[in-house]
Amino acid sequence: MSFPARTTTAQIELGATLQPKFGSDGLIPCITQDAATGQVLMFAFMNAESLGHTLKTKKATYWSRSRNKLWCKGEESGNVQWVKELYTDCDQDVLLIKVEQSGAANASCHNGYKSCFYRKLTDLDAAAAGADFQLDFVSQPLFDPAVVYKKK
Repeated sequence: MSFPARTTTAQIELGATLQPKFGSDGLIPCITQDAATGQVLMFAFMNAESLGHTLKTKKATYWSRSRNKLWCKGEESGNVQWVKELYTDCDQDVLLIKVEQSGAANASCHNGYKSCFYRKLTDLDAAAAGADFQLDFVSQPLFDPAVVYKKK
């Protein structure tokens, strides 16, 4: 799938045509949110091929930088993300997709959590002072990654 060429700043920022800006590495950041709750589930990158695949199949498909290949969310875990909406920011260099998560665990994170954002900084003031960078877990894992991601 090829996307429309980027045109003028006015058309990119205020126009009604998707003109994604892929970086020099061919990637665009993508934030993934639960369509029902608004919870941020994960962050990943897409390239033109994975974005095209996502649009065609309605299954969230990303570009894995570590594996250097397309990564259809849920291909191993069964926790598929069905795309319900796709947004872009003002200058079209970031995507936001809202998904319905399916699968036995209904989880997005490869560590077994609903969201990849399962820890938060305990004390912002202490961290600002350089004194403490402790993280608190804000959720529990929904599945055991060792069981779900068995080596083939």
